[in-house]
Amino acid sequence: MFAIENKIIDERIPYIKFLCDLEVCKGGCCTLKGGKGAPLTDSEIIEIENAIPVVKKYLEAKSLQEIENNNGIEGLPGNFTTGCIDNKDCVFVYYDGDIAKCAFEKAYFNNEINWRKPISCHLFPIRISDFGGEVVRFEKISECKPAIVNGKKNDMPLYNFLSEALIRKYSARWYKLFRENCELHLKLESEIQT
Repeated sequence: MFAIENKIIDERIPYIKFLCDLEVCKGGCCTLKGGKGAPLTDSEIIEIENAIPVVKKYLEAKSLQEIENNNGIEGLPGNFTTGCIDNKDCVFVYYDGDIAKCAFEKAYFNNEINWRKPISCHLFPIRISDFGGEVVRFEKISECKPAIVNGKKNDMPLYNFLSEALIRKYSARWYKLFRENCELHLKLESEIQT
């Protein structure tokens, strides 16, 4: 573990190669079984409520019914998540062929909304936990094995793949320090091995 401005960083992160491969994983991170969707910050509830009128056109009837019932949000302040369909798909998933994709992100890239998607989704497979301070950790799931393979093939460090999301979460200055620290860890590891 190491720290960047009071954020504890999972020591594995500098060494992980990662690059999503949607053709293989089919958007598996948006369709995880378990009945809970993506973690949400309290401030994201307003963003979701504002975006729903725009993204509804991308969603299927089951999702629209769930949104009608509770805006597609479950939980209480401090512990909100997106809702799920059939204990699996995030309520805001639409399908492009057989690939699960985010309706918020589609609207964002179509310049229909200015909010991309929940930060927990943008950061995935990095998760932020609070243990009396923020812990930035890698969450290993089998659905992301294709991304690990693709990351190694394309030599894409996880910390570079998630640069935009990490800047969004913490700032460009924080990300620069984080990246430099990751690169330092890799350099020191390389020197030890030689």
